[in-house]
Amino acid sequence: MPTASKSALIAAIELNSPDAIRKRISAGRVSWAGPLLLVPARAFLWIASQALLALVLLARRDPSPWHDAGNWWVVYGTLTDTCCLLGIRHFLRREGIRLRDLIGPIKMRWGHDLFFGLGLTVAAIPLLALGSYLARLWLFGPAEPEKIAAYLMQRHALPLWATLYSLVVWWIIQSATEEITYQGYVLPRIEALSGRSWVAVLIVVFWWGVQHCAVPFVFEWRYIAYRSVAFLPLLFPFVAIYLRIRRLAPFIIAHWPLDFSVALMTATFR
Repeated sequence: MPTASKSALIAAIELNSPDAIRKRISAGRVSWAGPLLLVPARAFLWIASQALLALVLLARRDPSPWHDAGNWWVVYGTLTDTCCLLGIRHFLRREGIRLRDLIGPIKMRWGHDLFFGLGLTVAAIPLLALGSYLARLWLFGPAEPEKIAAYLMQRHALPLWATLYSLVVWWIIQSATEEITYQGYVLPRIEALSGRSWVAVLIVVFWWGVQHCAVPFVFEWRYIAYRSVAFLPLLFPFVAIYLRIRRLAPFIIAHWPLDFSVALMTATFR
């Protein structure tokens, strides 16, 4: 790699490195408020979005407003993403850096990040399957209950415009925002504030797992526990890889096919 390019790569990584964040902490530009607010925000915003839509459906005399509102998670999820990005941007202004700086350098020469990201996607599939199997076995036993499939893989009877939105727009914003929130913003700041990488990893992985129980939310404790722990075998190694490379582009690329496949499998054209 040419010296100038290598220097630019290092500089881009350092903008969001623990050392750079610690300097901003010393200058009073970073506090616990931002990461501690943002790390649980996505879970609560998902539930709040579902509740808001459920109230609208209730006013329209829908017989099962909460359940039917949950079918729209591939649409109202963008409201959660927008709120998270606005919140992160608010705290970054005080730091004096941009949202783009959280992503770090993008290495697309010879398709580097593209192939790296797709490799992460391939690795994610068995880890997701393992997590789902172990969580189901722990909470429900060998039989697969209907609650697990509720909302997740059933086809959503949405209007055509909503289905097209979920297939064309939702997953692009969703994947990028999720990675920016947990790995780009929260993880390195808790790491710098606490002085311990393992503290940051545990907090981020816990809330990242919990987020999934709200997508969408079901009032059943075993379902909540199942959705929260099923992603742990994936999240721990992926967060560890991020801490090694400090670049988000491969993870966003890896996330895209996973979210798009869910949108595609649950889509119904009518």
